[in-house]
Amino acid sequence: MKTMEWKNRLASLLGIDYPFVQAPMLGITTPAMVAAVSNGGGLGSLPVGGLPPARVAALIAEVKALTSRPFAVNLFTYEVPPADQPERFDQLQQYLQQLYRTNGLTVPTVAFDTVKTHAYQEQLPVLLEAGISLVSFTFGIPDDASIALLKAKGCLLLGTATSVEEALALQAAGCDAVVAQGIEAGGHRGSFLPGPLPQVATMALVPQIIDRVTVPVIAAGGIADGRSAAAAFCLGASGVQCGSVLLRSPESAATPHHKERVGAVTETGTRITRAFSGRWARGIANILMDGIEASGLPLNVYPVQDALTQAVRKVAKELDNPDFIVMYAGQAAQLAKPLPAAVIMEAMRTAAEKILSGILWR
Repeated sequence: MKTMEWKNRLASLLGIDYPFVQAPMLGITTPAMVAAVSNGGGLGSLPVGGLPPARVAALIAEVKALTSRPFAVNLFTYEVPPADQPERFDQLQQYLQQLYRTNGLTVPTVAFDTVKTHAYQEQLPVLLEAGISLVSFTFGIPDDASIALLKAKGCLLLGTATSVEEALALQAAGCDAVVAQGIEAGGHRGSFLPGPLPQVATMALVPQIIDRVTVPVIAAGGIADGRSAAAAFCLGASGVQCGSVLLRSPESAATPHHKERVGAVTETGTRITRAFSGRWARGIANILMDGIEASGLPLNVYPVQDALTQAVRKVAKELDNPDFIVMYAGQAAQLAKPLPAAVIMEAMRTAAEKILSGILWR
């Protein structure tokens, strides 16, 4: 049987064997996961949003020690907001402390004036020093100076869009490829333009973006097996990006109970919330999500809200208490299996290959 030729425009552009991309999942993705996908011929993605530059450098070094293949580094490209309202922060914290005590948890309080995040502009010198040539980003578009710097260093840029308008904005800014993120996707929405949150499904979003941009389009959201990957390619996507299907892999940093919940979740078992971070994200409901939403209290902006809930999430992760961690997952997460990341990606590719080659019809 002749092997399918995967070296399309996107694969050639990125220097990879197969146009299969591992989604950057902050808090879940490990250097081992990135390397496993890249070593298998796909594109691993290392998320570093908001991390200190020294930590970014260390993580890049870890990945480089495990692979010599291309991998992307993913940035959170939002503008750091002005100081939020400390009264709002304190009011919600008081409510949360009561929620923690009711559930038998002791969690340190978070001082509003200690909340600190590291903007992507602080991280760029680290990426360039490390020779990173593939840079993806979420939550917006890098400023003009940053794009000019990255382009001058020969970097390829991959942006995230949840609507046609966002995809056009990314292309106009100089992106070399666009990730079209459907509403099915787990984790944070990549939405960044003003207005209502785009809630377009992958199957509807991908062809409409493809019809309007000239750069390669990577389908994301609900891509969890060979069938969904093949469907995305049939829609005209140049590549696919998957994340939730890797949540139960040994390379995933998810806790044992998080992996267990992912294995049992149904197609209706996730929802979009701002409770954890202040930005819209899809995950599995638990006491923390339900409690914050039920409080009726106004939420802080990202990353202030994220910093507020990180305290309990750290405690809960150490205890492997799924009621108070973040369990981001997409609508197809139940398809995730407890297999090595490389095995998962290879199985997805070969299954898609059979379908696209016309061997398997159902």
